[in-house]
Amino acid sequence: MVTEVRIYIEGGGDGKNTKALIRQGFSQFLKPLVEIAKSKKIKWDITICGSRNNAFRDFRNALKSHPEAFNLLLVDAEASVTTLSPWEHLKFRDNWDAPSGVDDSHCHLMVQAMEAWFISDMATLKKFYGQGFKENSIPKNANVEIIDKDSLEPSLKAATRSTTKGEYQKIKHASKLLELLDVDKVRQASSYCDRLFTTLTETMGRSAS
Repeated sequence: MVTEVRIYIEGGGDGKNTKALIRQGFSQFLKPLVEIAKSKKIKWDITICGSRNNAFRDFRNALKSHPEAFNLLLVDAEASVTTLSPWEHLKFRDNWDAPSGVDDSHCHLMVQAMEAWFISDMATLKKFYGQGFKENSIPKNANVEIIDKDSLEPSLKAATRSTTKGEYQKIKHASKLLELLDVDKVRQASSYCDRLFTTLTETMGRSAS
């Protein structure tokens, strides 16, 4: 029976304030899950860790300091995942070994980076940036997970350069965009995002008495 969920997420830079902004964005994006946790009286905690290595370190530490919780790691895939499982992918790319006793349900990927989630909801992007937003600069692909990571941020910068909010900046804009995203649209465009929501919904569902 799960009584606590703890999520360790890559991102937010090194500053306390920037991490707090990204945490706020993720809290809103994951609100459907937060509501489930609240209804079942499950403790819920999100930690924004900065670098991916810090996220992995904090996740491993949590397995020791909070063994009773369902601890979950969420990092960028940084590359195409192909047919590998999440832990196999991170072993191949980062040489990370899955901690003992932990399976794939504890490991989740933003494929290939958070910006892929943003471009899966074009309506929110257009509304957020307003006049001057150049939709044609964004790659057109229904499966955002196969869009190369190196083209994601540059395409967003190109699309937003002439808007009143100015060129896309990860720290400045990402937290607000996370709050505004249509979760269903992102889940439809990103199977790994859908997997995150499905895993946590099922995990917390099993905790029902």
